[in-house]
Order: sequence, then structure tokens, then C-alpha cells
Amino acid sequence: MQLSGRNMNTLKLRLSMAGTLAIIFGLSTLVFTVIMSLAGVFDLLTLGVLVVSFNIIQWLISPYLVGAIYRVRELPESEDPQLHQMVGSISEKSKISKPKLMLSQIPIPNAFAYGSPLTGNRVAVTQGLLKSLNEDEVEAVMGHELGHLKHRDVQVMMVVSFLPALFYYIGFSLMLSSMYRGRRDDNGGNALIGIGFMIFSWVLNLFILYLSRLREYYADRHSVSVVDSGAQKLSTGLAKIVNETRKVNSTQKARREKPSSSAFKALFIADPNRASVDSAELAAMEAQSDQKLVQEITSRELTFADKLLEAFSTHPNIVKRLRALQELS
Repeated sequence: MQLSGRNMNTLKLRLSMAGTLAIIFGLSTLVFTVIMSLAGVFDLLTLGVLVVSFNIIQWLISPYLVGAIYRVRELPESEDPQLHQMVGSISEKSKISKPKLMLSQIPIPNAFAYGSPLTGNRVAVTQGLLKSLNEDEVEAVMGHELGHLKHRDVQVMMVVSFLPALFYYIGFSLMLSSMYRGRRDDNGGNALIGIGFMIFSWVLNLFILYLSRLREYYADRHSVSVVDSGAQKLSTGLAKIVNETRKVNSTQKARREKPSSSAFKALFIADPNRASVDSAELAAMEAQSDQKLVQEITSRELTFADKLLEAFSTHPNIVKRLRALQELS
């Protein structure tokens, strides 16, 4: 049986994610095995247990941290019955339970899915999103966020994200051990191994960022599959999110009110810290139609700087992302 072009692209995306996960865990296991053979197993094992435990605890309480940072509150059905109905319908199409709907009281237009075993799954929309996007675009954004929940992206990214921290702190511990214990039989060996571990944690983080970008594409595809004309709706929604975020960030009031978004920016549908870069050429397009805005973005030529910035980003470049959606429409 032959696969359609769309199904073939989805299969390639899934294989890319599986391959990236295999590289992350394979490299991690290899380096961890080598380092345990070169140093004291007990001390490193203890440190590893502590780092893993810390990350699990952080994951469990992260919904409360997100709620505090982004001023999130539960959105009652009586306050926005239409949005609740929309999320319920998309959840049914996605074959998942309806998550708790939350409202983030910040001006930046965005949305994010999060949760833990303590709180259950949650989907939050910001006040800026509801003001900036129309109903169809909000529907497509919700399809994307529910895609993250269906694919268990919160859990997957939690598991892989603690690995760089584990290797970094092991490397840091080895450096401190070499510097302050003054072992005569060490000859700086532990310090060199520690530096190597810290460099490896940085390399591993690049793979994790790549995995994060792949999962954004995967969530986009889910939105297209459960929302009528989802590719078009999500394309205009993303373009408007980027453009409106730039305008919000440019106001002095918003800069005072905007919380630090770097800690949990991987949760967002679009990276708010990249909005100024992604929308650098959009200032003169504000009077144009939504579709024209999308066309102008996708027609941009990607520079080497764009590709380099993307390598260090949790989200795909907006140009590449909109082009991928166009291929699905």
C-alpha cells in the first residue's frame, strides 16, 4: 500500500524524533558508562540519584511554578463557554480527556500545555491570545496544544531534559574534587574528565533542542488533522502571534509587566523571546491581510544567522514552520 505525501512526511517526522531520542539516550549511556569506569562509582551514583530526584520533584511542582510566573488561573466554563466547547470538541477528536482550561493573565499572545501527576493535564491561553486572534485561529492553536498532550510531549521532554543537568553536575563535581581534594595520584585527570562532561552536556542539549523543534512540527500536524482547514488557520494564527508579540514587547508597560519567559518558554506555541527577530521585517505589513502576512513571511530567504539561531532555539524558525504548514494545506 502506497503512502500519501502527507503520511510519508509524518512518518519521516516520527522516525526523526525516534532517531533523535535514540542518539540522546545512546550517547548519554555511553558517556555515563565511560565516566563511571574512570572515577568512583558511589559518589557519581549518589550525585546522579540526587539530580534525577531533583528533576522529578521539579516536574511534579512545575504547574504551580508556571501558575505563579505567568499569573495563571482556572477559566470557569461560565466565563467562556465557547472556548470550553471548542476544547472539548478538539479533545474528543484527539481521543484524549479534556484538560483543565486555564487563563494566563499576561498581554503576550500565546498558549501552552503543561501538567503533572499532581495536577493533571492543563491548557492555558493568554489574555493577549484571545484579544489578538479570531475564533478560527484560536481553534487551531488549541489543536496544536492538545497535540502536545496526546503525544505526551510534557513527559518526553521532562525525561530528556534532565540528562544535560545530570552530566553537567557530574562534571562540575569532578572539577571541584580535583581542585579541592588535592589528590596526588590524580594529576588533573578528574578535572579534564569534568570539563569533558560539561562540554558533552552542552552538545547533548543541542540534540534536545532539535527534538523540541521536531515535536513542535508534530503538534502542528495534529492541529491540521483535527481542525477543519487547520493548516491555513494555524498559519495565520502563528504569523499574528509573532507580529503581535513584537508589538507588545515594544511597549514600555508590557516590558514592566512581562514575566521572565526563559524558564518555561519551551511550553509556548511560539518562542516569545524570538518574536523581535522573527518579525523584524513585518513592521511595514500591519495593514495587509492575514494571508498576505503569511505569504510575506514564507517568501523570506533564510540567512546563515537564521539557521544558527534556530539551532539554539526550542522552536522552529517561523519561516520554515509556515512553509511546512503550507505543504499540508
